[in-house]
Amino acid sequence: MLFNSYEFILAFLPVTFFVYFWLNGAKLVIAAKAWLVLCSLFFYSWWNVAYLPLILTSMLVNYAIGTSLGKGESSGKAALASMAGASIAGGRVISRKAVLTAGVVFNLGLLGYFKYADFFVANMNVLGADFALPNVVLPLAISFFTFQQIAYLVDSYREETREYDFLNYALFVTFFPQLIAGPIVHHKEMMPQFASRWNLVKRYRNIALGLFIFSMGLFKKVVIADNFAQWATPGFDVAPTLNFFEAWATSLSYTFQLYFDFSGYTDMAIGAALLFNIKLPINFNSPYKALDIQDFWRRWHITLSRFLRDYLYIPLGGNRNGPTSTYLNLFATFLLGGLWHGASWMFVIWGALHGLALVMHRFWRQLGFVMPAVLAWIVTFNFINFTWIFFRAKELDDAMKVIKGMLGAEGVVIPSRLSSTFRMLEKLGVEFGSLLSNGFINHLTLVFIAAGFFVTLVLKNSWQSRLGMPGLVMASIMFAISFSMLGGESEFLYFNF
Repeated sequence: MLFNSYEFILAFLPVTFFVYFWLNGAKLVIAAKAWLVLCSLFFYSWWNVAYLPLILTSMLVNYAIGTSLGKGESSGKAALASMAGASIAGGRVISRKAVLTAGVVFNLGLLGYFKYADFFVANMNVLGADFALPNVVLPLAISFFTFQQIAYLVDSYREETREYDFLNYALFVTFFPQLIAGPIVHHKEMMPQFASRWNLVKRYRNIALGLFIFSMGLFKKVVIADNFAQWATPGFDVAPTLNFFEAWATSLSYTFQLYFDFSGYTDMAIGAALLFNIKLPINFNSPYKALDIQDFWRRWHITLSRFLRDYLYIPLGGNRNGPTSTYLNLFATFLLGGLWHGASWMFVIWGALHGLALVMHRFWRQLGFVMPAVLAWIVTFNFINFTWIFFRAKELDDAMKVIKGMLGAEGVVIPSRLSSTFRMLEKLGVEFGSLLSNGFINHLTLVFIAAGFFVTLVLKNSWQSRLGMPGLVMASIMFAISFSMLGGESEFLYFNF
């Protein structure tokens, strides 16, 4: 079910909200939690109920493993476990690390099969094999709920989680605002909030703030991101060639589409969660204002960056074993982070480029070099814009088409009315004619791109806005405009990951 749909806004969200707080008001706290879990599973199953057994199985297995790990030093068998560093099962001593490893392997195996089986077989066939493609259907949100549960297992191993029953665990995994595309949350961030008695009653400031942030996110998605899509999609998928200005308009349209699409989703998730008095972690902090690639990853998809740092980069060794090891760990982390986004060599290239950029940035800083702020922003933003091309392209040819256009290899066209003034440029291969010959990009595209720069570089984040009467009026107008534009084809980009 899409956040930007009539079903969600007019039916699912209000019914879930009112029944949840009615049950809490009647002191039926367990029933209220069960209601929220059932609603979240219904929300998840809306596209295809066939996905439901997978997420239920994943939850049951991870809950069992996490509970075993979480008992650690406190169970009746902990005395022996503390001496042997182990848990007891069937008369045998099984190390807690082995239990954790089994849990992580289970999750990665599940993710690997459903997300990468076709990719692996297709590449084996390229190398000469002749296997039939399994044609595995990618389950919705498997990357997000898998990473979230891996984090839970590791936190349980570290004894950073309290024991809860399965109902609470199911609520942690399935809570619908963050279920499909994050933010990726920790057990210790969420469960104390659901356990707090202060959060069992309606809190009108949270409701107002939640609706405000949700409206901002809805506007980002429906009015801004979906309009950028109408220019980015033809440029990547339809146009056979792109001239200089068309290629730049295409790449920038996708750069802003992706930002407003995912940032809009995150705002709607944060806003919807606030209605239930739950505060999800901030996932964006003006990432296009970044002055270097490390700064960008501290601002973009913050919860994914946190996961990659805490559960991949640091376990690989982090920066503990000298510069060479640090560089390799950085590169490996982002190579795998790229592959996490999808079973495609385009994501591998994208991840590798960001890994190399982080290595170069770290080396640059160790040499003591510092760029002026304006130059640093230009380099960083253009690198991000360039690498998003690989993130978006379906095939390498699509990426090269856009890149060649941006470099002027397919011609630079200047409006005919300027021909008399700049006639000398013809010797350099510049042509005079229609600036945008393919037809899918127009002057409104340029207005939106300019607005995209203004919003991402000048305005505050949604979560930084003040909740006053002017803000509420603005949010109401934005909601009304967005609501009037619902009903067309629209899908959040990160649903595919």
